[in-house]
This record gives sequence, structure tokens and C-alpha cells, in this order.
Amino acid sequence: MNAKFTPKVKDIGLIVVLAGLVITFSVLSPNFLDVNNIYNITRQVATLGICAVGFTFILITGGIDLSIGYQISVNVVVCGMLMANYDLPWYLAVLAVLALGTLMGMINGIIITVTGVSPLIITLAMMTVLNGVSYLLSRGLPIFGFPSEFSFIGQGTVAGIPVALIILLLVCAIGLFILNKTYLGKYFYAIGNNREAARLSGINTPRVLILVYALSGFFTAIGSVVLLSRLSSAQSATGSGFEFMVITACVLGGVSVMGGRGTLFGAFLGVAIIGVLNNGLVLLNVNEYVQLVITGAILLIAVSYDALSKSSKGRITQISAMVLSGSKKSSAKAV
Repeated sequence: MNAKFTPKVKDIGLIVVLAGLVITFSVLSPNFLDVNNIYNITRQVATLGICAVGFTFILITGGIDLSIGYQISVNVVVCGMLMANYDLPWYLAVLAVLALGTLMGMINGIIITVTGVSPLIITLAMMTVLNGVSYLLSRGLPIFGFPSEFSFIGQGTVAGIPVALIILLLVCAIGLFILNKTYLGKYFYAIGNNREAARLSGINTPRVLILVYALSGFFTAIGSVVLLSRLSSAQSATGSGFEFMVITACVLGGVSVMGGRGTLFGAFLGVAIIGVLNNGLVLLNVNEYVQLVITGAILLIAVSYDALSKSSKGRITQISAMVLSGSKKSSAKAV
């Protein structure tokens, strides 16, 4: 239940993997370590990293949100329409989308807590709903013609540092504060470890879960704005399949899909590995379908490892409890 942003044994392994990927791609592709390419990587992973913060919260509580990809789709379409079709100032459009994203996440949380249905089923249904809403709004057509000031968010730099990276680091700092410095962080882990025990200890689990999904929706909206600013075009296809990229990054970073375990440092490493891997494969002109196979294989391995390590830990705990119980009984008989 450690939420610290400090390396563990597994984190060190991920750092080694990340370093190995960087070395490999820098040898195979001379352009990999080019400054412009490094900027591209940071901008490309910014949305993934921002969304991963909120998604980490959800996974820690033992939940999941498959609708995150089409939350992004709806966010970018609405934001684009407000600026291009209704001439709303870009900052007001951004605020509107932040509110919309929070609302979508909150609706997910309310339905999950009220119905008691698995988050997997609820968010899968919501994914389909949001998919339809996005295409109804855009009519399947791209939206463009945004103010030049808006593009600064996803494409600009401050003192040579991409603005998207600065936003990512700020969001990570907020996430760390929530997990490390507030009771909410403790509640997240407690609910993920044992929801019933958390409820009996006095935690208002429905309220906390609704807040978790609302926070995820808020962070997803921030990531959507960064993505739209970088692409300069809003399309309903934007965000499709993004949920699996976020899941892969988080689980690869050690955030358990079974709840109760994970750190933002690990999730950040997972995001970095996915970003470097995708960028390197593109530079090497690896077939897009091969990239999908590789990403899927990584997710499969990470989830399998997580499940096996979780179950092994559970078995060890049970065996320890049995041994301890047997020792107490032996001592009692001896007396």
C-alpha cells in the first residue's frame, strides 16, 4: 500500500528496460536521439501520461474504465466545435471540456456505485454510448480552424521545454499529492484491498468511488485538450483504442488490475516505455499491425504477471496464517 514516488525493485527493472530500449533504438535509428524526436516523444506521451494518472486511481480502487478512449473522442469534438463552429474563446472552450470530462467520469462512478454492476460492464456500455454521441456531434467529419493561441498548449515550448511535458509533470504532481498527502490516497488503497473492510472502517466507499471516476474524467479531459492542441483537428476516431494503451502502460508499471497496489512512479515508467517503444518502431518503419501485436503481447504478459504475483502473495499469506495458527495450537496443547 505504498504510494511513494520512489523506485522499488520492479521499478529498477523497468528503468533498465527503458534504458535498454533507448540504447537499442538509438543504435538502430540515428534519428532517435535527435532533439526534435525527443520533443515528439514527450508530446506524444503527454496525453497518455495525463490520462494514466486518473486511470491509476481507478485501478488502485479495484475498478476499470473502458470508456476513456471515447471520453477523449467526445472531449475533442466538443472542444473543436465550440471554437470552430461557435467562435467561443479557446480558454472558455477548455473550461467547458474540463467540466464535461468531469461529468462523464462522475456519471460512470454514480452508475457503478448505485447499480453494483461490474465497472467493466458499465464502462463498456458507456464506451458504446460515447462512441455514438461523438459521431452524432461531428457527423463523421473532421473539425479544424482553431485559434493559433490554442496550438501553443500541445505544440509550444517554454524555455525549450514542451508545454505538454510541463502540463504532464504538473498533473503528476497533483496525483502524487492526492496519493501521498491526503486521506483520499489511503482510502483508494483501502478500497482496492478490501472494499467491505474499508466500508466497515467508516470509509464512505460510494462517495470515494464517484470521486475517483470524476477525477479520472477530469484528467482525461486535460489530456484531451493537449491532444487536440497537438493535432489541430478534432475527429471522432481520435481516442479509439486509447483505453488499451492506458491499461498497458499502467499495468506494465506495476499498477494491479486487481486493486490495492501500484504507484504513480511505476505508471510513469510504463508510459515512458510505451512512448519510446511506439516511437522507435515507427522510426524503424515496423508494420502498424506488428506494433499492435507487440503492444497486445506486452499487456498480456503484464496482466498475467500481475495475476500470478497477486495470487502467489495471497497463498503465502494463507500459508503463514495456517502455520501461525498451528503453532498457537501446539503451544496451547503443550501447556
